[in-house]
Parts: sequence; structure tokens; C-alpha cells
Amino acid sequence: MKTILIRNAHLINEGKIEQKDLFIRNGRIERIDNQINTNAAIEYDATGKHVIPGIIDDQVHFREPGLTHKATIQSEARAAVAGGVTSFMEMPNVNPPSVTQPLLEAKYQIGAKTALANYSFFMGVTNDNLDEVLRTNPRQVCGVKVFMGSSTGNMLVDNEKTLENLFAKCPMLIATHCEDEATIRENTQIFKQREQTNGDFKVTAEHHPVIRNAASCLKSAQMAIELAQKHNTRLHILHISTQDELKLFKSAPISEKRITAEVCVHHLYYNADSYAQLGNLIKCNPAIKGKEHQTALFKALLNNQLDIIATDHAPHTWAEKAQPYWNAPSGLPLVQHGLLLMLSFYHQGMISMEKIVEKMCHAPAECFKIEKRGYIREGYWADLAILDLQKTQVIHKKNIAYQCGWSPLEGETMQGKVEATIVSGHLAYRNGIWDASQMGQRLYFTN
Repeated sequence: MKTILIRNAHLINEGKIEQKDLFIRNGRIERIDNQINTNAAIEYDATGKHVIPGIIDDQVHFREPGLTHKATIQSEARAAVAGGVTSFMEMPNVNPPSVTQPLLEAKYQIGAKTALANYSFFMGVTNDNLDEVLRTNPRQVCGVKVFMGSSTGNMLVDNEKTLENLFAKCPMLIATHCEDEATIRENTQIFKQREQTNGDFKVTAEHHPVIRNAASCLKSAQMAIELAQKHNTRLHILHISTQDELKLFKSAPISEKRITAEVCVHHLYYNADSYAQLGNLIKCNPAIKGKEHQTALFKALLNNQLDIIATDHAPHTWAEKAQPYWNAPSGLPLVQHGLLLMLSFYHQGMISMEKIVEKMCHAPAECFKIEKRGYIREGYWADLAILDLQKTQVIHKKNIAYQCGWSPLEGETMQGKVEATIVSGHLAYRNGIWDASQMGQRLYFTN
């Protein structure tokens, strides 16, 4: 591997901002110092720039295998790297779903060949595959994923005995999508019946947070937490979207928690008023809800009730999203722009850069116990993003890297730019150009 010397960088790491040089050799950070005088194959003058640990996105949907008309591991990993994301953890609701060891390993083989970012893939849980789940190697796989409410795909786990056995026996981190299916079905029936009996009424995306309401999220999250507490299971609840759920989580350092929680950038950036303009483009599960939830989530992020910021990147084609509400799939593409959304909050004075790095880089590494990543430390893998915080850019189709080719952010001017991304010591992206001569690496875990 080539050596890389980064000079004059403002490192944002472990609660500090310091001007340092970094020397990278054989994929790892060999030296961090005030001034490093040595030769390197690549020298990068980062004067005026900020360098952060590469972002670790713990929840993405890259759609391969089986749904490659929407996206592929290759296409979305490229988009991730353009957004400063150096490692991702991808979900099992593909086709066929990743619910056996051979199917899971097949995704790792695709990742090894095509992912420009470092990668891990969750093992999926169904109502009848517990034996397969328990065969998962905790050193090589980030965790197991349970849909305790149906979303995109057909992986709903609603058998109480299955859930009880899973939480009792699984030694790994369990990541849950928490929405109560019975509540959602009841609300769905109410709105469909109203549509049938009132010819002037039409269900649209603006009704989505009423159909998939706060009560459904709270009920399911409570159930998951009760199971985790009963069996001392390591639980991570994904995409918290309501103020109601926040009472379930304590404000404490992540190192002191067995039960952790994630918030997604779209639940911080949008609220229910946004449906009037964006409609199905921001239809997602769990739903983006009222402004009071948005405000409470941001406060809970700052006070450490919420531990991790992720994107839940979930691309669909424009044609799919253009369908009527009932037919339009849930999910929006975000992995390239998650950091930019957080930078918008930074420039508004709502959050510090140190806190962004804590929640997008350090905390995912701690939560999943990722080996030698998530920090800028000597001996750690060189996963880095080089940022120009002053440059502005307009989001438009020509600079969107998602295979689906669209973003709900199109037309918005964002302050801040990812100038370059280094993945496992490889300069994978710089100023709009990717270098795919070296792929990312499989993540390993120390739990």
C-alpha cells in the first residue's frame, strides 16, 4: 500500500480540535505529530481543512441482491465514500433476504469485490430461523436485525415465542426496527375505509405519521426493552422518531449502556410540515413526525439519550416514489448527504463539530465494538474524511452519486464539502473522482 502524509490538518477527534500532521503506512495511521518530515507516495496539504475519522453508518439498505434496479452495493458504497462514510452496516431485507449463513456470506463476497467502503452485513431474523441466527460469528458480523414491525421487504417477526428465544439465546447485539404492527394495520384499515366511503378524501404522505403513529413506535420499543432487560441482551434500537420513546433511554455515556438508540438525519432535518412539499419523497418507516418530535430528538441527541446518528439510506426509483401513497415504497436516499445535513446544524450553531464526530464516528465504533476504527489514533486503520467547512454546494442531479439519481435535497445549497475520503489507507475519493483500484475491507468486532 502507498504511504500518505497529510499536513497541516485540523483534526477533530475525541472532543478536541488540534492542528497535526498524519502519516499513513500499510493502511494504518503510523504517526500523528505536530510536524512530520518524511517522504510519502501521496502528500496532501490540508491547510484550512478539517480531518475527521471516517463516518460509520450503522444502518443502510444497498438493495443487493435482488433489488438492483434500485441500487447495488457498488453504487451506494461509492455514494457513501463521496459523503465521507468509510464504513457501513447493511440490512438483510433484500431478495432473497439474508436469513441463512450461505445467503449472508454471499453478500460479503459481493462486498469484497465491489464495495469501495468498509462493510458489514446484518444477519436477518424471521419467525423460524433462530438456529441459523445463532450460528452467526460475532467477530465477523455486526449484529442481527429484527423487524418488529414490517417495513420494506417481508421480514416481520411477530411470534412472541421467537422473540423470547432470540433475546434469551443470542449473544450478539440485536438491532431492532420498532413499530407495532397491529396498531399500524388498524390505522391503515381506518384510512382505507375512510377513502372508500368519502369520495372527496384521498390518503397522501401527509397522513403517514398518523397511520404509523407515535403510539406504535412506543409500544414496540417498550416490548424490545423489556425483553432485553429480562435477558440482559445487548439491544440497539434503530431510528427513534418520537419524543414518546425518549423516556425509555437514559442520558449516559455509551460505554455505560446495554441498551442504545440511534436517530436518523431525516428525523432531525424534516418534520410533518415537510410532506406538503416533498410528499412520498420523504415517506419512510418509521414516519417523519411533527415538529415537537423533531425538537425533542435533537435535544436528546445532545444530552446523550440518543447515541448514534445514521442515515437509514433506502433508495427507490423515482418512478416507484411517484406512485400513489399506498403503492409508493418507504425510504429515502441519504448516505451521501448525511454529514452535510449535520453540517447545516453546525453552521446554525445547534451542534459542535466535536459532537458530530462523537455521534457519527466514535459512538458507532463503541456501540458495535468495531476493531481499530472510529478514531484518529496511531495503530488504527486510516479511515478519514477531509472537509472544507466553508465551501458551499448546490445539490443537483449531476453531483448525486446514488444509482436512483435523485435526492429530496435537490436544489438546496449546503455549506460544507467532503473534499477527500481515505478508506483503510486508500485515497478512495478526491474532488469528485473515485479511485476503485482498492476496495474497502470487512469490518471485525471485538465483542
